[in-house]
Amino acid sequence: MAELPLDQVRTLLAVVDEGTFDAAAAALHVTPSAVSQRVKALEHRTGRVLLMRTKPVRPTESGEIVVRFARRLAGLERDARAELGMSESGEPTRLSIAVNADSLATWFLPALTRVPRELRLGFELRREDEDHTAALLREGTVMAAVTSSPDPVAGCSVRPLGRMRYVAAASPGFAGHRLGTRTGRTVTGHTGTGPAETDPGLRDLLAEAPVVVFDRNDDFQDDFAARLLGGRGASPLRHSVPTSEGFVEAVAAGLGWGMVPEAQAGPLLRAGRLVGLAPDLPVDVPLYWQQWKLDFPALAVVAEAVASAAAEALRPAPGS
Repeated sequence: MAELPLDQVRTLLAVVDEGTFDAAAAALHVTPSAVSQRVKALEHRTGRVLLMRTKPVRPTESGEIVVRFARRLAGLERDARAELGMSESGEPTRLSIAVNADSLATWFLPALTRVPRELRLGFELRREDEDHTAALLREGTVMAAVTSSPDPVAGCSVRPLGRMRYVAAASPGFAGHRLGTRTGRTVTGHTGTGPAETDPGLRDLLAEAPVVVFDRNDDFQDDFAARLLGGRGASPLRHSVPTSEGFVEAVAAGLGWGMVPEAQAGPLLRAGRLVGLAPDLPVDVPLYWQQWKLDFPALAVVAEAVASAAAEALRPAPGS
């Protein structure tokens, strides 16, 4: 059976982490030609293409297997060096985590401040939609992730964190212009199984007024509009603002309506910069913590810190 040379495995991991062959070469203190030769040799040895030569590079399905192996190997080597007293003085440990933008803008960073500083962890955060963070786990790009899926990625454990609530909101001027004096009126008790009996002005706003979205993949506002309009999404007139803070400011500035995280909407609602469009119809998104099943004490400490902060900042998970 063919062995996997450790220098080639480490080189593949460096290329995936750094994004390009040149950057990996700089990180490894070798030439780009040496990096390319090692990767090609590993592909020849495994009989599989391991990398998609894009910018940044991405591992193929076979490459994901090798990357996960490489990252586990790096963790085991780090622990062994520490137990043998071979670690360099003050040598930090890098921990890669995928997290969605809204969590990153609200409760997640305070969670990381709960991790003891003496662990000397360097966090490498990858921002990704909560529906897609699990893909980074599968690729081996990250060791842990905040996801919206309760189904664990192969080789990972999963635990519920809670529910992040969103509310449909707009600036008072925007809502007043579109809805007049009817702002915020909606029939209570709607289950979400069919069109809600909303104020006609609200239905017109959702169908025709400008809407703020995070990016072209963001269908959150469309799903909410479809819930009230019986399948019809939000207006095609939309503004894409790809940061959580910028998204909220765009809504508060009157560019359009949008689904705003409760934690960010609360202060603006109290200050009168936002008004709720359908206060009886919030949307809750369940969040989960997934991480590799590794005997890695630092990762366990981070997981506890994240779970503790989430319990305080998010709404309880169903059944908890």
